[in-house]
Amino acid sequence: MSDNEMTLTRFEVHGARGPFNAAFFGLMGPFIERHLRPHKRRVLADLPPTVVELGAGVGANVPYLRPGSTLVAIEPNVPMHRRLRAAAERRGVHLDLRERVAERTGLAGQSVDTVISSLVLCTVRDPGEVLAEVRRILRPGGTFRFVEHVAARAGTPTRTLQRALRRPWAWTFEGCSCERDLAGLLRAAGFARVDIEPFRLHTPFVPFNTQIAGIAYA
Repeated sequence: MSDNEMTLTRFEVHGARGPFNAAFFGLMGPFIERHLRPHKRRVLADLPPTVVELGAGVGANVPYLRPGSTLVAIEPNVPMHRRLRAAAERRGVHLDLRERVAERTGLAGQSVDTVISSLVLCTVRDPGEVLAEVRRILRPGGTFRFVEHVAARAGTPTRTLQRALRRPWAWTFEGCSCERDLAGLLRAAGFARVDIEPFRLHTPFVPFNTQIAGIAYA
């Protein structure tokens, strides 16, 4: 792999933020999961034997896979890997861990039945490019299943807070943006069909509380 290709596929882990985020999601994961579980149960139901996950993190979605299945985990943040491996081992899931960014999975075109993500498209450098990559690797009829947090409606208190906290939030959470219209990007990404359900959480993390869940069909 050339130096340029390495730059495109690798993620530069910050010495403080990388370990902090791994610890934060390891600690707060059960709290966040409790709020997201009803929506994840719907969109992550009946997953096939092999699943590709973008930004698998510390393994929050591993419990939705059946024991004995395979998770191809695209996770460039190395401090997350230890907890992700432990989560897969506890569930009896075979882990194929790839230290790559979601824009460049390295997977063959039309080779995947299902791609999943949760709380990832807010953080990637270019969500449009990630969605193009998802479409590239999905087989016809395959699904992209997602639970993501998004910008609140303009003029609402939540939207005002998202804007006010934009920079410290992004610095703390590895570039995470609370201001992306991911529903619009998904609908414009060229999928055959996109089903989206907006919903709101009620947590102390107010900028994070506006969410969408759904399935896009290749």
